[in-house]
Amino acid sequence: MGQMGNAGLLLVNTLINIYLFLMMLRFLLQASQADYYNPISQSVVKITQPVVRPFQGFLGPVAGRFDLATLASAFVIKAVSIVVILQIAGIGMPPITQVAIGAVAAIANAILKIYFFALIVMIILSWVAPNASHPGALLVMQLVEPIMAPVRKVIPPLGMIDLSPIVVFIAISIIDGIVVGALTRAAGIAGALVGL
Repeated sequence: MGQMGNAGLLLVNTLINIYLFLMMLRFLLQASQADYYNPISQSVVKITQPVVRPFQGFLGPVAGRFDLATLASAFVIKAVSIVVILQIAGIGMPPITQVAIGAVAAIANAILKIYFFALIVMIILSWVAPNASHPGALLVMQLVEPIMAPVRKVIPPLGMIDLSPIVVFIAISIIDGIVVGALTRAAGIAGALVGL
């Protein structure tokens, strides 16, 4: 396959990973019980609903905090995309276990990236607009609070300085390096399609 074909496949993989990012954002917003009627939440649901709806048919609607239909649809979309991209690239059909591991690694990677970027936004907002009421700012706070609260219990703020984001950043880096790295390596050739 020529350079243009490879660039096209790379673009398709990137677009699929961006969509996977949105699906995992939907999953995490539900898990953190963020405001469903926030305009950004509504947009994420509208964008992802066409893919999630068929899975809601047999997995049922959201029960509690974890939206299994969104998780299952993200897994299937990524697994199918890995197979299709590798077939078009002329690499052939990878073992099903590698495809499954690659899809799990992509989901874990997307979740960690969401938290990473949300933490950066939260830190910037705490400096420039600590009492921001913008829907995006409120959603970021609601998203990161479930992972920040347990850390704050262990490491309380030192006056005006909150060290908990640093601890969470370190944890994200460790999980990304060890868990996602191990999954990516275990996925073999499918692991090349994991991240953005």
